[in-house]
Amino acid sequence: MFDSVSVVETNGGWCWFQDERTLADPASGTVVIGSVASPAGRDGETRGGDLQLTVVDLGSGEPTAQRVVLHPGFEADDHDNPALWRRADGRWLAVYSRHKADEHTFWRVSEPGDPTTWGPEHSFSWTPVFGATEPAPPFTPGRGVTYQNVHALDGRLYCFVRAVNDDPCYLVSDDDGDTWSFGGRLLTRPKIGYVNGYARYASGTHVTPGAATEDRIDVVITEHHPRDYPTSIWHGYLADGALHRADGTVVGPLGRGIDQAAPRAEDLTRVFASGTAIDGRTYSHCWTTDIRRGADGRLVALLTARTDDTAGTDLAFSTTDPVPHALLRAELAPGASEWQVEVVADAGPHLVPHETDYTGLASIDPYDLDALYLSTPVDPRDGADLGVHEILHGRTDGTTWTWTPVTEGSAVSSVRPIAVPGDPSRRLLTWYRGTMESSQRYDAEVVLAVGPR
Repeated sequence: MFDSVSVVETNGGWCWFQDERTLADPASGTVVIGSVASPAGRDGETRGGDLQLTVVDLGSGEPTAQRVVLHPGFEADDHDNPALWRRADGRWLAVYSRHKADEHTFWRVSEPGDPTTWGPEHSFSWTPVFGATEPAPPFTPGRGVTYQNVHALDGRLYCFVRAVNDDPCYLVSDDDGDTWSFGGRLLTRPKIGYVNGYARYASGTHVTPGAATEDRIDVVITEHHPRDYPTSIWHGYLADGALHRADGTVVGPLGRGIDQAAPRAEDLTRVFASGTAIDGRTYSHCWTTDIRRGADGRLVALLTARTDDTAGTDLAFSTTDPVPHALLRAELAPGASEWQVEVVADAGPHLVPHETDYTGLASIDPYDLDALYLSTPVDPRDGADLGVHEILHGRTDGTTWTWTPVTEGSAVSSVRPIAVPGDPSRRLLTWYRGTMESSQRYDAEVVLAVGPR
């Protein structure tokens, strides 16, 4: 499956609510991987908090990697990982923010065709936008921004950001990311617990600039954090200046100001309901994991859910008692209005004591929506305990899953795989392996696997 597996970065990790976190350029044979160095990792005393890119030249033979620091000492938090975009003029765009620590979205643009050389850092201040919310009960200001997701729609770039009231909001750019302005609030609701919904976005072929005209952006989202609420998964899409349900029904217009009414997640199409029973087991407290749209319009989303949960939202902030999870796969056929959901595999107990819904995660192959890469401590072939999180490739024929190990017999866990988009001629997979105490402290190295299709 893979011709080479290489350590390309000695200290790095990422969260999973930014995209694209990594991209390939087939013309130059380059892969760019965004990550954040941790104080607990190698050379952490000098590199901790560095916001960085690993630029890998696939060339011939063993891949060679070069580290590029976008912002030294930015913040020691994997939530800060940059979102990458490859522009039609050959330049790269990187957009990033801190984890609710300030009210800025930052970005930099590379030199043409060269992701190792970058122009100056720019920033958009959300402070005037936040100011417009006060007072606005029952919503709280929810100061600070987190997560950046860059997608295209009808020639305009959108950057989706968790911002005001911890709701999904967005910036827009009409010059391919040179400048940004506030675009609107997508959804909102009164807050429960930590934050509002966790969203993942998909816009099809945007990973190959100029390959197609984007006509929609899909979003899947929870209501709140699964630690605080029995979260379900909801879906809608942006097109023709409006937000739609899966069946095409218009929910409301885009471009809503902060002081204007906006829909809730529950106004969208429900993908999967918390508390659903399948084959005698109950799945609840769902979390969005990945989503991809194929050239044929088919949508596939991955989600995790607690299995036969007994703790609910009464968990202490930290617990060592295992909270078991499963990986589920949802598919929406072109023209369909209802999602079809199946349980794929056991995702194992939560990764760290204070995050009861963190798992090893999974990633959809962007060029084969029937395939995915799963990080799990439980072998999906026979239920055996793998000892640590290993990564397996899974593919379905519509009835049966076939599993092939990518890693096995490992001394440390391999987690948060990303099937790298951008080059349909290659099979590219990156992940990080090591130990993790929290999103701020991990001792992990970044690995890249490369093979032909």
